[in-house]
Amino acid sequence: MFSYSTSFFLCLIFFSVTLSHVLGDKVFTGTYGVNYGRIADNLPSPQSVVTLLKASKIRNIRIYDADHQVLSAFKGSGIGIIIGLPNEFLRDISQGEDRAMNWIKENVQQFLPGTRIRGIAVGNEILGGGDMELWEVLLPAAKNVYTALARLNLQHQIQVSSPHSEAVFANSYPPSACTFRDDVLPFMKPLLQFFSQIGTPFYINAYPFLAYKNDPQHIDINYALFKKNPGIYDAKTKLHYDNMFMAQIDAAYAALEKVGFDKMEVIVSETGWASRGDDNEAGATLKNAKTYNKNLKKLLMKKKGTPYRPKMVVRAYIFALFNENLKPGPTSERNFGLFKPDGSIAYDIGFTGLTSSATSSFLSFKGVGSLYVMVSASCTAFLLLVAL
Repeated sequence: MFSYSTSFFLCLIFFSVTLSHVLGDKVFTGTYGVNYGRIADNLPSPQSVVTLLKASKIRNIRIYDADHQVLSAFKGSGIGIIIGLPNEFLRDISQGEDRAMNWIKENVQQFLPGTRIRGIAVGNEILGGGDMELWEVLLPAAKNVYTALARLNLQHQIQVSSPHSEAVFANSYPPSACTFRDDVLPFMKPLLQFFSQIGTPFYINAYPFLAYKNDPQHIDINYALFKKNPGIYDAKTKLHYDNMFMAQIDAAYAALEKVGFDKMEVIVSETGWASRGDDNEAGATLKNAKTYNKNLKKLLMKKKGTPYRPKMVVRAYIFALFNENLKPGPTSERNFGLFKPDGSIAYDIGFTGLTSSATSSFLSFKGVGSLYVMVSASCTAFLLLVAL
């Protein structure tokens, strides 16, 4: 039976498709963003982070929850935020639109319009992971979140998405051969159909570091780091790749094309390089992290597409803003940060960072004004905050 709710949902889909391109521009300003992870006990206050992001001209961030202190701190900053609906909430949210509505009212609506929330990432790296029950509830949860946003008339300013890991692919070399895993596809295809209808891109966490770490014998480190190298040739497309990052994105495009979504944009929701690692984590060095992130930043600032999709400008969120000293797992997991907890740079890729001559603690900047000036002292440039 064609119910009222079905009719309402179809109307939402129609209007979302017509405005999807407008929404895309609102979600991501420019091409460069950063993931702001907070699994640590030594990070600066969210207010200080806002100052740091402004000083570094970083206009897009992604957080992994909807922390109220963070969302309040970003009020009036103009920085676009994708917030996360954590994996542990998906089962509950999938059970009814009313539960999604309650979550959105509590964690999104009350912070608008002052805080520039531009997206909700429903779960993270669900498909291809070990919890099959989450595979089943991902799409219902995403639909409930979208419908709740629409009933609040927020669907055209807040995008609903879900980032994936490389584990959703059966293979990705060469790029044109990439396909989705057979066991993932029955869950992926309906999700892609829904996201295609509402104008959501395909978000992928792409890490040349992880590929190199897992197979240093056969992968050229220079190919992973954007340095001069022979590259690879894809015989099917007759395209040449001189870096793995672009190859990983085009592999995603190839997989999408094979299942009928050749118009869908790919956005990199995470990429980065560890500055430290365990003895068995090949390539995890400060020098390599600097090289990767500096070259990646240069590439993104060119606002160009990939070899296979030259008209689709590459956009990416770098992982991560800070090292997270409480993350479990190998040493590399705790060493992806671009900045140190005191606000100074971890290594130079073109950001100035914030430091203070009076104290090494960045926490001292909490509560002061947002006006900052460039000062030179002892031949070292640093930023001072000036109270308004």
